[in-house]
Amino acid sequence: MQLSTILKPAAVRALPQVTSRKRLFQDIAALGRQVYGLDEGRTLDALQERESLGPTGVGNGVALPHARLHQLKDVAGVFVKLDRPLDFDAVDRQPVDLVFALFAPDDSGVDHLKALALVSRTLRDADLRAKLRANSDPAALHAILTSGPGMKAA
Repeated sequence: MQLSTILKPAAVRALPQVTSRKRLFQDIAALGRQVYGLDEGRTLDALQERESLGPTGVGNGVALPHARLHQLKDVAGVFVKLDRPLDFDAVDRQPVDLVFALFAPDDSGVDHLKALALVSRTLRDADLRAKLRANSDPAALHAILTSGPGMKAA
């Protein structure tokens, strides 16, 4: 599994005016509809339901919201860079500006976990995060995320 198979170039955006987690999840659900044909309402509900179990802010300004959706056949991702960081109740109490939302089929089993580990490992790289923060062009953000060593799941 590679990030390039999970994340389509069209599923990468820089969002300038996001002021809440709810608005962020609405934007992610809309992007999921546009790029992957996901049901926007179900996607939003699934993201909010997962977040209610515990915040998905993992530290260093990164959040990894994720949800299982029955309409999917393969794991899919959406990446957004926020111009203004949001409070995400992250483990390190730092606001979040890099968000990689991951969607998996209900029956994805270990593939969902592998994809989540891959995204987490990728965004743990401080140099990569710095490059993402220095760019707002979606094509550049996609290239940064999907190129280089360590962008494959075991």
